[in-house]
Amino acid sequence: MPSIVGPLKINSVGGGVVNFGDSFYVSPKSSSKTNAGSGALNTGDFICTNNGFSSTNPFDPDIADQPTIANA
Repeated sequence: MPSIVGPLKINSVGGGVVNFGDSFYVSPKSSSKTNAGSGALNTGDFICTNNGFSSTNPFDPDIADQPTIANA
């Protein structure tokens, strides 16, 4: 089925997938995990974070959260 794509603006694409129109399937080619404490990844203007205690446990009992092997 045809699709109509209107005006768009892409500032940047870093390792992602950009599709225009119809697509049969989309599968990721990479995955990552980030461990950060409370308030560590806040972005923007005039951020005020008040954290009394922050602890990050990077232990993950899973072998693979999102396998990328055998993706088409």
